[in-house]
Amino acid sequence: MEQVGAARDVVLGYVRALNAIDEAMRVAIPSLERLADVVGLARSRRINRSDHIGTYSYKVHGAGCRFVSDNGTEVDVDFAADGSEVFDLWRLRGYGLSLPEPLDVTDQDLRSAVRSLQPLLNEVRPGWFGVAN
Repeated sequence: MEQVGAARDVVLGYVRALNAIDEAMRVAIPSLERLADVVGLARSRRINRSDHIGTYSYKVHGAGCRFVSDNGTEVDVDFAADGSEVFDLWRLRGYGLSLPEPLDVTDQDLRSAVRSLQPLLNEVRPGWFGVAN
């Protein structure tokens, strides 16, 4: 049960970090309406595909972006067709391992933690989750 608690901390920390990144990016790029717009701005070359903004570096990839805070914490997120932020267990686990005091939790514990956090989170497609609006 202790591991499920740690996994819950990872999931909630990831969501908080994602919200902080969204806020910081909107401040740094006033034209940003939602975090997913970073991908479009990079593709249209209005911003670099990778750069450092405020306390975060970022690198746009495929359908998403990887953000790294100055303390080394990593948040990798993909964006659904509607622009919503989606993530899987691999991204949650990577976040946990990148924390200043790493939390190494299993996929099974992460899955249990995500399920325990419904309706805050929802499964948007098998194995992929998003924050409910």
